Amino acid sequence: MRLDKFLCDCNIGTRSQVKDFVKKGFVQINGNTVKKSDLTVNESSDLIYFKGEKLTYRKYVYIILNKPTGIITATEDKKTNTVMDLIKPLPVKDMFPVGRLDKDTTGFLLITNDGDLGHKLLSPKYHVDKTYIVTTKAPVTEADIEALCTGVDIGDDKPTLPAKAKLLEDGRLELVIHEGRYHQVKRMLEAINNEVIALHRSSFGPLNLDNGPESGSWRELTEDEISKINIR
Repeated sequence: MRLDKFLCDCNIGTRSQVKDFVKKGFVQINGNTVKKSDLTVNESSDLIYFKGEKLTYRKYVYIILNKPTGIITATEDKKTNTVMDLIKPLPVKDMFPVGRLDKDTTGFLLITNDGDLGHKLLSPKYHVDKTYIVTTKAPVTEADIEALCTGVDIGDDKPTLPAKAKLLEDGRLELVIHEGRYHQVKRMLEAINNEVIALHRSSFGPLNLDNGPESGSWRELTEDEISKINIR
């Protein structure tokens, strides 16, 4: 690949910025300073340094963010902080959150630059479960559980697909869905004449927050975790 593309993919800067960096002699390849950004490099075998720091090319990066409340799920926003602002510096360019959590919702959020995988994880076709812990305004009854497990009318063309629901010992509701409709959990609780007071996503597919990170922090997925979500 071209050197300028390699540098952009490593999130060193924009195409014009990396060209300027190369001209200024900030880049070394295999021990030699280079001044041309259109050089062809082997991203697997060439030793490429930027300002003395070795760069490692990775086509895809996968991150778990434990989203805190008060942060919006977006790649950028001029008025308020986004989940991407919590990940600095971004290891590669073009990263995005897979799906969204509302501003007041906390918990598991996957962030990646793998667009194909992100699409599949959100598609109802692949039935990827999302588990939420719901604090409700009123106690949830057995009849409510039965309704949620059957499917409820939330005002769309079709009722929700059957969910998995159970009461936890502390009175909160554990709700597992594999759709991603707008404000779905909140609307499902409204459909059973209840209200969400607090909402936390504890897991996404086979992945959860049992091994961290803490609220407001992030970490990259392990190779084992990546293999578990690798829908191809």
